[in-house]
Amino acid sequence: MRAAWVLLTALAALSAYYVYLPLPGTVSDPWKLMLLDATFRAVQQTCHLIHYLRLSHHLIVLNYLICTFDKLKSVSSEDINITDAVFDGVEVRVFEPPAKGDEELKRSVVYIHGGGWALASARTSLYNNLCRIMAESLNAVVVSVEYRLVPEVCFPEQFHDALRATKHFLQPDVLAQYSVDPSRIAISGDSAGGNLAAAVCQQLSKDEHLTIRPKLQALIYPVLQAFDFNTPSYQQNMNMPVLPRYVMINYWIDYFNGNYDLAHSLLINNHTALDVGQALSFRGRLNWTSLLPSSFKKNYKPVIQTTGKAEIIQQIPALLDVRAVPLLAENETLRLQPKTYILTCENDVLRDDGVMYAKRLENAGVEVTLDHFDDCFHGCMIFTIWPTDFSAGIQTRNSYIKWLDENL
Repeated sequence: MRAAWVLLTALAALSAYYVYLPLPGTVSDPWKLMLLDATFRAVQQTCHLIHYLRLSHHLIVLNYLICTFDKLKSVSSEDINITDAVFDGVEVRVFEPPAKGDEELKRSVVYIHGGGWALASARTSLYNNLCRIMAESLNAVVVSVEYRLVPEVCFPEQFHDALRATKHFLQPDVLAQYSVDPSRIAISGDSAGGNLAAAVCQQLSKDEHLTIRPKLQALIYPVLQAFDFNTPSYQQNMNMPVLPRYVMINYWIDYFNGNYDLAHSLLINNHTALDVGQALSFRGRLNWTSLLPSSFKKNYKPVIQTTGKAEIIQQIPALLDVRAVPLLAENETLRLQPKTYILTCENDVLRDDGVMYAKRLENAGVEVTLDHFDDCFHGCMIFTIWPTDFSAGIQTRNSYIKWLDENL
């Protein structure tokens, strides 16, 4: 009996050691976040073991587990008509509120889900719930894009899927089919979906043949650049749940179908060193020392290598492709962007991506709302359903929907 108690005590101590993380005092629901992160880490380690044993790609296993867990949840959608469709070869899920007798046309949001271009789905309860609530709260038609994922396809296919689905929806006859007002359409997305939404908006703004364009773009903690992995937010939050720096770098490598051996070189910015000629012309577009306010820069210093590895850009030219890294777009493109909302979280490696994009858009003459949350973390907006329900999720979701309601 005594041995059993000793064993239980040891297991409890080991579990607490595995779960506990030193978090900033401002983070909301810290213990719940630690448990969520511990679960993520355990699942990811299992998936990487399966990958190492050559049984399956770790992202395929991880997505399978996410979808299996997701089936345990049920989300009511009695008041919203939810249908699946195909827009120019791309699967979408459409959320339509019931028609009201005195209205003619509805607002609309094209939504692109996050997940590192590799995980989740428009059909999972997390995004199903978000889009349903958006449709109800805004009385809007919401189109959720089911783009193909890594490792099935890599860049630029996710971008192409999102662009094709959006352009199809923007056709006058399609908008008429769904009773959508052509002048009241927003493009939106979170995390990697925010990346795709920004890239799609930039592409649409340059399409001279397009007759209908989005009124707004709304980007939720978007990932916008792979140029500098040592911005203040990357340094400050390198070990933060849910998205530590090494995980974000691996997502980029997977998106570009690159080699994990490059991870360390990317981490220390070898790919954009001063002697890498291909990167020189972009450096001024991502100078965080001038784009970030002092409250975000804090006491962090730039990490700029004098000599690096130009072969990284040769192997992965997409690292400097604006379709993948919208923050590197030229000013002429930024001037064409619609009114913009960007939500950022203090405890997120991607915080500065969003803040820098807001500043560059503002400098280009675009009206921008930067909605920053000091107590929130990456991915929080979709965590509103038990057992992954966070006060940060409700807080950010309400603020996001409020802005859309007031501006769309």
